[in-house]
Parts: sequence; structure tokens; C-alpha cells
Amino acid sequence: MLEIGTKAPDFTLPDQNGVEHSLSEYAGKKVILYFYPKDNTPGCTKQACNFGELLPQFTEKGAVVIGVSKDSVASHKKFEEKYGLPFTLLSDTERKVIEAYDVWKEKKNYGKVTMGVVRTTYLIDENGIIVKAFEKVKAAENPNDMLEAINAL
Repeated sequence: MLEIGTKAPDFTLPDQNGVEHSLSEYAGKKVILYFYPKDNTPGCTKQACNFGELLPQFTEKGAVVIGVSKDSVASHKKFEEKYGLPFTLLSDTERKVIEAYDVWKEKKNYGKVTMGVVRTTYLIDENGIIVKAFEKVKAAENPNDMLEAINAL
């Protein structure tokens, strides 16, 4: 996990519509950058829908929400449409950003060890500095935890 107080690595990735986004384009805003394992799975769906429900409160605080997984642009588009997700989902099929943010790790599932995305959320301030970092977050609670973190700033 990246350290609090360090500059967040910039990146450019396509969103669910194939439009390229860079972290640097959000300068002047707080960014909730959350990494999740897979579109349309129960935990990831709950997390995304809860972020969607709380989006007006994040926007009110000058924050944007961006989800990142290694799913394709097409998968993200279906996920967005199925659940009416009102925020940006970025596709990192080559895992460049996932690895830059140190969220590609060994995971144990039913005793089997595999590599995958560990559900992690970063709060990045208006200057691109990581001010909060949450690893192995609980999917359903993460959006509320992030709202509390923003309100505490």
C-alpha cells in the first residue's frame, strides 16, 4: 500500500465509455480512488452502488469517485448500465495502475493462494497527495467510511 503523505502516481486509463482519464485532470478536487476485484460480483456491486448513492454528498465536499479494476471497458459499461452507476470506472487490463498503487497481491480463498486485486481505497487531496489509505476494506462499509474520512478533513 502506498504511504500517506506521498504524491499519488499519475496515470491515464480509459473509462467505461472508452474516454481516457488522468489523475492530474482532477487537480483541485479530492479524489476517492478505489480499487476493486471484479465487475458484477456481490461485494463489488454493493460497494459501487453505495458509492453511487452517496455521490451527491461526495460532490458537495468537492470530491470525485473513481473505481478501478482490471475488467475491460465493455465490462465496465455493462456494470455501469446495469446498476446506473453515476461515476467513472477505469479499465486497467494491463494492471499498470493497479501495480503502481500496490494493490496486486497474494490472496487466499478457501485455502487456495492466487494473485488478485486487494480491495483498497485511497483518498487523494486537491494537490495529488494521498491523505488516507484503506486496505482490505469491507465493500459495503467502504463508501460510508470514505464519507467520514472526507468530513474529518
